[in-house]
Amino acid sequence: MQQKNVNLKNVNLKNVNLKNVNLAEVIGIDLGGTAIKLGRFDQDGNSLQSLTLPTPQPATPEAVLAAIIAAIDQLDPEQQAVAIGVGTPGPTDAAGRIARVAINLAGWRDIPLADWLEAKTGRATVLANDANCAGMGEYWRGAGQHFQDLILLTLGTGVGGAVILDGKLFVGRDGTAGELGLITLNPDGPECNSGNQGSLEQYASVRAIRRQTGLEPDQLAIKAQQGDPEALAFWQNYGRNLAAGLASLVYVLTPEAILLGGGVSASAEFFLPTLKAELDRRVLPSSRSGLQILIAALGNQAGMVGAAKLAWQRYEEQLH
Repeated sequence: MQQKNVNLKNVNLKNVNLKNVNLAEVIGIDLGGTAIKLGRFDQDGNSLQSLTLPTPQPATPEAVLAAIIAAIDQLDPEQQAVAIGVGTPGPTDAAGRIARVAINLAGWRDIPLADWLEAKTGRATVLANDANCAGMGEYWRGAGQHFQDLILLTLGTGVGGAVILDGKLFVGRDGTAGELGLITLNPDGPECNSGNQGSLEQYASVRAIRRQTGLEPDQLAIKAQQGDPEALAFWQNYGRNLAAGLASLVYVLTPEAILLGGGVSASAEFFLPTLKAELDRRVLPSSRSGLQILIAALGNQAGMVGAAKLAWQRYEEQLH
């Protein structure tokens, strides 16, 4: 597909009557390998309408773009939305313009998806990776909405994360900061796909749990619920390992809250007490003053909600 260069400054935002900006809407999109979730949201983060469609297979950039455009037309036939946010399954550039790589999507490398969507819709568009969108969603409408500085850690097949500082997503100079699951926990530990060894992901992910126990997290949770001593011991050790990784993040970022999401967080009752005790032991009180450890609240809707929040932020930037 031919790249179309669209400067954000050229996108016509004056079609929206600024006196009625409170009536405006945005669209948040969560682009996944098997499904695309879209929603229309008002300024307060209320979902006005949502839509889920299967991701085209093969999920080439051209096919995905066509599917998203058709879905936007269906979701917003009156063209009320003033901006679009898209969460992608992989890193984007720091400006939120280019999907650098998209995991499980065919042919995605340095795709200027924001430019393409702006050219097709005339609406300001911003991209972010899916974990960062989930973090923004929790910050805006989930468990993190009472905090300005927080970390989201997603404990799933891998371990992802997001960093929110002063209410803004922190992505670093190249857009790739916040890979919280790839920090080193044990320099001599299992090899990681990233090239690291002993990363936090190798101790806290679903894959790590399977490797260590041969069981799924929910199976271990059932055993722990039944009082199985081996399962209880596993979860206590899991909590200690997770706390060791979080201790490094707390010392660097001193967040107000740490949110735990992903499938493993459903078993938090079995490892959270140990995690909190271990964090208290490892981290100076001055670095964890008022720190709260909370379970993420939005589930698989977080990415779509966070993409909408980023769309609002991008739109508001254009007004000033």
